[in-house]
Amino acid sequence: MNECGKSDGRVVPAKPANKAACAAAESVEERRPAEGNTASKTRSGPSAGPGAPSALDRVREVARRDKDARFTALLHHVDVDRLRAAYWAIRPQAAPGVDGVTWTAWGQELEARLADLHDRVHAGRYRARPSRRAYIPKADGRSRPLGIATLEDKIVQRAVVEVLGAVYETDFLGFSYGFRPGRSPHDALDAALDALSVGIGQRKVNWVLDADIRDFFTSLDHGWMEQFLEHRIADKRVLRLIGKWLAAGSSRTGTGRRRWRARRKEHRHRRCWRTSTCTTSSTSGPTGGDAVTRTGM
Repeated sequence: MNECGKSDGRVVPAKPANKAACAAAESVEERRPAEGNTASKTRSGPSAGPGAPSALDRVREVARRDKDARFTALLHHVDVDRLRAAYWAIRPQAAPGVDGVTWTAWGQELEARLADLHDRVHAGRYRARPSRRAYIPKADGRSRPLGIATLEDKIVQRAVVEVLGAVYETDFLGFSYGFRPGRSPHDALDAALDALSVGIGQRKVNWVLDADIRDFFTSLDHGWMEQFLEHRIADKRVLRLIGKWLAAGSSRTGTGRRRWRARRKEHRHRRCWRTSTCTTSSTSGPTGGDAVTRTGM
């Protein structure tokens, strides 16, 4: 890959680039225009529903124009209208979370519930519930863990994703498809087939790479993810919301933060065992806060 998202030759997916400055560098094949291109004015994605208000245009424009901008006021975009649209975007047949509340039951007093949820989110009284742990079979015989959030958590999460998408969508290139509004796995497959057909028909292709990160979501370092978010998001209320979801964990494994600390501790002990030397630092201790370095054999 070269600068500005340019791919080698013409073996690239058929989606036009998101960034106008890089559009010429990303050649595309002749095919019907695909939906969800962020080069044009981005519509509200499916996360918050097709009828969600588009009050994020200014955020989107600032994010596109200034890649170093940090956004200090985003939570006010999570209003009742956006929460309502997020509710209607959830499948009525979606499995309930640990509280057992279904989509139909939550919507019986929809407007009152939405107003209460909005007040709790903005007052800091909203509490994330643990996800209900379920397992789905994989093709290789193993099981994939799946966390099912409560309906209330799903509503807030979808609304926040819609807001964060206004910041981050402008950074994606045209050949990126994962978890983006207006794009599906079918679009990614179509683009891959287009690129493969061009590669085989017009260029000498010796190999095709199919890669996957093993256990990515279960081993993701929450601390690094929070630091990554802080590069663009300076609204502490939004960061606290995300922190609540990360710390909520699941009904079977305890809190996410406790599991994350346990994984870091296990990783450190494994590293010490391999090298027979372990060095740790502490900011507190008998010396009253001075850094203490311990080395053990």
